[in-house]
Amino acid sequence: MFVGTLKIELIIPGSTSLKDKRRVIQSLKNKIKSKFNVSIAEIDYHDKWQRSLIGLCFVNGEKKEIEDICLKIKNVIFENSEVLVINEITRIIYVGENE
Repeated sequence: MFVGTLKIELIIPGSTSLKDKRRVIQSLKNKIKSKFNVSIAEIDYHDKWQRSLIGLCFVNGEKKEIEDICLKIKNVIFENSEVLVINEITRIIYVGENE
């Protein structure tokens, strides 16, 4: 079994309040979650109205599938005109008997 994780730091340049930020982040989270069936949450910068750190996690039996899902999720985020990615970390972890 493989576990894929993504940590993506975002800037929301058009945001002028926490309400604007929450609208943008919630929309992005809903789109990703419904399309890819992954766990996703804002994990830092809760009180910053132009910055967010998003964490995602998902499991699959094939490493290649994890890599493909990571790439597709990143493409969805990069194509979103309301956010700018300033940092991203991808990790794929093998969980099994022969670590």
